[in-house]
Amino acid sequence: MVRDGLLVIDKPAGPTSHDVVQRVRKALATRRAGHGGTLDPDATGVLLVALGQATRFFPFLSKEAKSYDGRIRLGFATDTYDASGRPASEECRDWPGPGRLAEAMRSFEGRILQTPPRFSAKKIGGRPGHERARAGEEFTLEPASVTVARFGLRAYDPPLVDFEVECSAGTYVRSLAHDLGRLVGCGAHLETLRRNAVGPYALADAVPLAVLEADAARGEADRHILPIERLLPAAPAVVVLPAAEARVGHGSVLKPDDLADSAIPWEAPLVKLFSPAGRLLALARPTPDRAGLHPFLVLA
Repeated sequence: MVRDGLLVIDKPAGPTSHDVVQRVRKALATRRAGHGGTLDPDATGVLLVALGQATRFFPFLSKEAKSYDGRIRLGFATDTYDASGRPASEECRDWPGPGRLAEAMRSFEGRILQTPPRFSAKKIGGRPGHERARAGEEFTLEPASVTVARFGLRAYDPPLVDFEVECSAGTYVRSLAHDLGRLVGCGAHLETLRRNAVGPYALADAVPLAVLEADAARGEADRHILPIERLLPAAPAVVVLPAAEARVGHGSVLKPDDLADSAIPWEAPLVKLFSPAGRLLALARPTPDRAGLHPFLVLA
């Protein structure tokens, strides 16, 4: 049986994120697996796949910032905002100079309102936008507030723009490419994209999907699974005294004398509760009145 934990997959180009999960389920003979932070089929790189109890951590994992590098092609937009789509504008060879291009890219940095691509998983009336778009339906996607920490120019060989992006969850890099083309006046679309990291989980931690499948066939897949105790590394860890473990299971507020060192990190938005043996018992939050720690996600 596969234990609870997280797989950091280096997704290849081609399969959808759902396809990757299906292959993981088959390789590990488990049904309880899911992904966070969808990657488009043509994109590669870090895809988080949670197993067992770790699937309950997705509300927190999905909020992690992401970093990418890739290539934008100037000259025309496409209906999908990437190379898989059909041209949506006439070819233009009036490309900007490198200074103008870099300045335009920097203008997207900070807190911005961004409209998702029509061909995306963003739901409208309960249906993904890509389904409605392929059916030829008319619909409007509302812009969302996202943060782009960096949108940098790495190399420029017109019409090809090599770039790097650091951004908040919910940012569509395809939309950045499309909007950049509109701003510089020549149209653009995303040609390639590789995700380098999701929060603290980087390509250095990732296993190629084919390698995972091969190791699983030899019974060696466990070495790629990050145990649940190592997830959310930024959250402070607190050890619960044995006599108070039952209180954790009931979701009762823990007082300072229920803890091994009696110290509560009051300013932390999230706290991990451990047993003295090192088993993760629950996630908790400090109560607003500073009465103690309230377990809200209790692990079986």
